[in-house]
Amino acid sequence: MSAFTESELIQIRRHLHQIPELALHETQTQAYLEQVINDLNCSWLTFKHVPAVPTALLVRLQGTAPNRTMGYRTDIDALPVTEETGLPFASQHAGVMHACGHDIHMTVALGVLAHFASVQPRDNLLFFFQPAEEAEYGGKRVFDAGAFTGDWRPDEFYGLHDDPQLPAGQIATRMGTLFAGTTEIHVTFTGKSGHAAFPQKANDAIVAAAAFVMQVQTIVARNVDPVRGGVVTLGTFHAGTIGNVIAGSAHLDGTIRAFRQSDIEMMQQRVRRIAEGVGATYDVQVTLKLIQGGYMPVENAPAQTQALIDYMTQAPEVDFATVPPAMTGEDFGFLLQQFPGTMVWLGVGDPAHSLHSAQLNPDEAALMPGVTAWVGFLTARMEATHV
Repeated sequence: MSAFTESELIQIRRHLHQIPELALHETQTQAYLEQVINDLNCSWLTFKHVPAVPTALLVRLQGTAPNRTMGYRTDIDALPVTEETGLPFASQHAGVMHACGHDIHMTVALGVLAHFASVQPRDNLLFFFQPAEEAEYGGKRVFDAGAFTGDWRPDEFYGLHDDPQLPAGQIATRMGTLFAGTTEIHVTFTGKSGHAAFPQKANDAIVAAAAFVMQVQTIVARNVDPVRGGVVTLGTFHAGTIGNVIAGSAHLDGTIRAFRQSDIEMMQQRVRRIAEGVGATYDVQVTLKLIQGGYMPVENAPAQTQALIDYMTQAPEVDFATVPPAMTGEDFGFLLQQFPGTMVWLGVGDPAHSLHSAQLNPDEAALMPGVTAWVGFLTARMEATHV
């Protein structure tokens, strides 16, 4: 159902895989996307750029008898990961890799777009090629820049994320929350360094930081409904230079994750209070930064999600599954707070490797089923008599 053949989709994906770029630096990726779309020679297609977010790209297809505008979003950035797949089309950019499969995401989006560039849709379609999903909350940046106004405002928004644990080509989602919201934790403890033999003349930042690490472990255990779940993880701890010197400073980085925004906000407040308490107890200065940006829970809207599930379960060419929510973070959650819509998983059949792995090698057999499922759903959605 794509204007591209499977081999053409694979060729596009492999080219994208070789040119990964980090958040807000996706210039080569954007140029290639524009080239591919321009080559479709579609008379009902219009581009839009966003000066405030230069690597963002919006594409609008005018419908023949529109009663709504349906949006489809794909992310385009990569990760600071050194690829270890050994593939002949491995990343050509040192230290950067599409280790989260955004090359798969973009290719499916291009396949869907190409179909409706050859068969004019009934409703308007808006394709959003979004920079900075992995960091810097690109979706919120583009929204805040006023990109989604007038003819460029979607009535509903859709998107996918690849999942190496699911069979290649399988579509999976659920009613309600699919992915967690996240908040970055950055905290610095400043005390006073000194000789290990004279602790009374120093103020140990490591002791204070260690107390903070232990206390935040109680947040989920004693404040979050166990049925809903949550995570507070501190992934880095940097302090000290040598074993016989008391460290005067320590720095920690971590993450908060939960399925409900109210739980995230409660957990943020508990982290703040613990930081204040540790500062007072150990007489250290504590500098705490909590950054959520646009990484809110991905909450699938009831009407759009039910319509999608109804279609996917009935379409004979679609392999569909219902899945539980995941603690994965995705900044599409912010856009779903602004517009009703749905996100799904697309299985890419690489169960030996997780997302963000340097060895991630998605099965390209997922590309055409992904395109076919989305083309079919969007076409069926256009034929619906109500939103």
